[in-house]
Amino acid sequence: MGFNIALSGLGAAQKDMNTTSNNISNANTYGFKESRAEFGDVYSTSIFSNSKTTNGTGVQTSTVAQQFHEGSSIYTNNPLDLRISGNGFFGVSNDKLQNNDYHLTRNGAFHLDKNNDIINSEGQYLLGYNVDPDTQQVSSYEPQSLNVPDQFGQPRASENVDIGLNLPAGGEEKDPAQFNFEDPETYNKQTSATVYDSLGQPYKLSTYYVKGNDPANPNSWSVYYTMTDPEGEKPVNIQGGNATNAAGQVGHTIDFNSDGSVNSINGGNPIVTDALGPAGAGLEMNGADGDQQLTLNFDNPTQYAAPFEMRKFTDDGATTGYLTKVDIDPKGTIMATYSNGENVALGRVAMVRVANQQGLAQVGNTQWDVTQDSGDPVFGEAMQGAFGQVKSGTIEQSNIDMTQELVDLITAQRNFQANSRALEVSNQMQQNILQIR
Repeated sequence: MGFNIALSGLGAAQKDMNTTSNNISNANTYGFKESRAEFGDVYSTSIFSNSKTTNGTGVQTSTVAQQFHEGSSIYTNNPLDLRISGNGFFGVSNDKLQNNDYHLTRNGAFHLDKNNDIINSEGQYLLGYNVDPDTQQVSSYEPQSLNVPDQFGQPRASENVDIGLNLPAGGEEKDPAQFNFEDPETYNKQTSATVYDSLGQPYKLSTYYVKGNDPANPNSWSVYYTMTDPEGEKPVNIQGGNATNAAGQVGHTIDFNSDGSVNSINGGNPIVTDALGPAGAGLEMNGADGDQQLTLNFDNPTQYAAPFEMRKFTDDGATTGYLTKVDIDPKGTIMATYSNGENVALGRVAMVRVANQQGLAQVGNTQWDVTQDSGDPVFGEAMQGAFGQVKSGTIEQSNIDMTQELVDLITAQRNFQANSRALEVSNQMQQNILQIR
């Protein structure tokens, strides 16, 4: 009996040392959770034995339980490195098209593959949800792999240009009829923005502001437009414009009240350019829609005793954009920024939790599978309900306390030595008995 008891003690001490050694070896493994060997005594009796005088019969391993408290953070320069601060797991799928074959992990070291899918070092796909691009709300809680396109958007021809500005009340008066965009002495201010044709080709749209010299109308400004193509800068006429220079270029006026507020723009008529193509402004458009026109919308222009100020100069056109930056907010929303100025919500990182984390089955690579003991998985969003938040540019390190592990290793070693001594004593006692004559 003594042999069996000592052997069970040796086995328990060996299990404790193995568990502790595994913890130490994974001290630098991202998302790793330490394990703890838990033991129970073995006590067996029969109906013929006296329970008051029966001793135990050894020790057995009850379980090797994982400890899911959070590890410390390591900060990186990769926005796709993710950490969950709080409860929850990431879902990673082995197959891009079979998202029900997934594992759970706290290791958030992700990157883009050659197809711009978000994957981990094992080539598994990070799961997430589709979101509405306007409201950024999850449109479906069916998890799927996440992709970050390196290009976004078809070219969109500019139709509307919004302008907001202040024109200086003390500007030098000039003769609008003498305006010439090549002569800075004939205008007061000039500014420009980029507009696009139907193929996404860019053009510089310039606006020129000339303060009139009519004593009967001292608060009137004339506005002229040009656009620049590869051949150079060309005048653009306004249909039904009420300002014309000596060269025949047609612009429009902006008239202000004595308090600096706007009175009328182009006599109350819309400000629409001629066709931009060869039949109108004469731009070389390389096969784009030559009938394209621009509508200029002035947003409460003012004439105050202040410097010239552009508050707004934007258009609704766009060219094809190329990926320049990826950001992930605490809710797990993946925001991509493209070179055409578009900011697009591409999806949201899925979060998963279970009722009993101790019931999860380890599968290696700091991943777990759901079992009957863990309970069914619950999918959700970061910062919703019991789920924690997502931190971008941060990875969760292992939750190993190296000092404690080394102390545990020494303790397990001492237990092993003590049980070895008990085995040796039992052996010596039997030897003594066998030598009795």
